[in-house]
Amino acid sequence: MSLRDTDRKVRKGASFSRQVESFARATKERANEVVRKTALGLLANVVESSPVDTGRFRGNWQVGIGARPSGTTETEDKDGSGVVTAAASQLEAAKLGDTVYLTNNLPYARRLEFGHSAQAPRGMVRVTIANLREILGEAVKGAKEGGGT
Repeated sequence: MSLRDTDRKVRKGASFSRQVESFARATKERANEVVRKTALGLLANVVESSPVDTGRFRGNWQVGIGARPSGTTETEDKDGSGVVTAAASQLEAAKLGDTVYLTNNLPYARRLEFGHSAQAPRGMVRVTIANLREILGEAVKGAKEGGGT
């Protein structure tokens, strides 16, 4: 084998190594995107299924990455769009391996989850979790298509 042949093989190896590194980065970013899209999909479903009177309950859904949010807010969000928009911004930092918390700390949240409201007799979180496979499927599809969070 000539020096030229060896040199060419070394360059091809370096190129292959760069291709593998590029693939690994792209795959990791897609996985992170699936995490963000899944969390946002879960939150959007929980918010949408939440009963609404003044909008305070919907306005108190909170997102935390790595730590569970504490306290409540005075936010009233009857249609839930403000909460979902704010969460989308927060979730930009979420990545594979992170624990993402979706919580509502109002004292009556548990009662609402377990049927205290005629608007949501089956709850919000339990109904959403029952649809997890569909939400995850949409997140994966969105990541494959390359859409942003």
